[in-house]
Amino acid sequence: MNCELCLNPDGELLAEDAQLRVLLINEPAFPGFCRVIWKQHIKEMTDLSHSERHHLMDWVFRTEKAIRHIMQPSKINLASLGNVVPHLHWHIIPRFEQDSHFPQAIWAKPVREVTAPSWPQLAQQLRQQLIST
Repeated sequence: MNCELCLNPDGELLAEDAQLRVLLINEPAFPGFCRVIWKQHIKEMTDLSHSERHHLMDWVFRTEKAIRHIMQPSKINLASLGNVVPHLHWHIIPRFEQDSHFPQAIWAKPVREVTAPSWPQLAQQLRQQLIST
C-alpha cells in the first residue's frame, strides 16, 4: 500500500509505542499541530477494539493536554478525517485568535495574513510533557 502516513510521516516523533505514534507536524503556519497515528492500517474508530479505542483516545487527550499546558492556545481543534488516507489518525491543532484562519478551520480560506510565531524547543517541551502526563 502506498500510505503517506507510513512512507512520509512529515513530522518529528514525540512519542511511540507498539500501537501508535505521536508526531509534531511540520506546519509552520500552525505551530504545535500534532498527529496521533494508529500504526495498523485501520479506517474507522469502530474497527478498533474497545481497549484499542481507549488507548488511542488516551493519547489524543494526553497530546491535547500537553499542547494546552505549554502553548496555552485559545482553542484546540480535534479532527479525524482520513478521506484521502485510509489510515486512522487524529489531528490535534492548537488555535490562536491571531492565527491566519481563526475562527475558521485551518483547511478553510485564510481570513488574515500573519507571520506564525516561533516556538523554540517546542518538540522537546511537548515530549517531556507527554512523558509526565
